[in-house]
Amino acid sequence: MKPRSFIAAALAALSTLLPGCDQAALQDIRPGVTRAAEVQQRMGDPQYEFRNDDGGFTWEYSRQPSGVHCYMIRFGADKIVQSVDQVLTEANYARIQPGMDGDAVRRILGRPARVERFDNLREEVWEWRIEGIPHNEETYLNVFFDTGNGLVKKAGKRVAMRG
Repeated sequence: MKPRSFIAAALAALSTLLPGCDQAALQDIRPGVTRAAEVQQRMGDPQYEFRNDDGGFTWEYSRQPSGVHCYMIRFGADKIVQSVDQVLTEANYARIQPGMDGDAVRRILGRPARVERFDNLREEVWEWRIEGIPHNEETYLNVFFDTGNGLVKKAGKRVAMRG
């Protein structure tokens, strides 16, 4: 096996293990009990930290680009977990509306798997890999931003059949 092929195969195998690792770590994170230091010990460093208006904060744990989950763990000002949510859901996709800015979208869905810019269309497209039904399809959520004003133009799903 060529070194590149081996690395690709190893990364693919690792990505299938992440959901199991997440579930093991997440089952021990309890709202009202678990402290930020314990979450960091179990989940690692967050990819992003959002500051909340109430003095608390939210940590983002995105499993993009290979995974189909993004966990947002919200803490109070006392650094104790208030909630744990997997945010790549139908309910959250429906919250993405024309006129929203990128910060608002990131706060709802987390870091996208991919960002592409199409200067000729004056668009920037953010893409998340999401759970598809049936499971033999790769499904993606795309959010289209107007590069002139940086606001959402539209959002929709894209399905790619697996070979």
